[in-house]
Amino acid sequence: MSDTIWKKEISIEILNSLSAQTMVDRIGIRFIEIGPDYIKASMPVDSRTHQPLGLLHGGASAALIETMGSVGATWCVGPDEYCVGLEVNANHVRSVRSGEVIGTATSIHRGSRIQVWQIEIRTEDGKLVSTGRITLAVLSNSREAK
Repeated sequence: MSDTIWKKEISIEILNSLSAQTMVDRIGIRFIEIGPDYIKASMPVDSRTHQPLGLLHGGASAALIETMGSVGATWCVGPDEYCVGLEVNANHVRSVRSGEVIGTATSIHRGSRIQVWQIEIRTEDGKLVSTGRITLAVLSNSREAK
């Protein structure tokens, strides 16, 4: 892990197992690739992620953006830290009716208190569907509950 941004043991199996029995699992988001400074995940475009007109729901895209940014950020902090979203935004530029979309998350800023991640969502043939950004707070597991 020395040539990567990851500070915790990371694998596709670990990331996907943590999603079991969550919304991430129920809408079909799956982590598919981990690079030295990015992660990729797929999401189906089907009845789980459609809006009433049969198109990919913007909220499903936002869920993919938040999921990927939160996971990426949490694996870039120390073992006693984790990250939670403060703000997420998405711009939807293309509609999709079926198949699968692929998100790629990269960090823009990895500070000790705040991280910012950029996520691009593309069709299987590489066309841009949505682009989003998430700002996250870095929190400590040792922080006392108030």
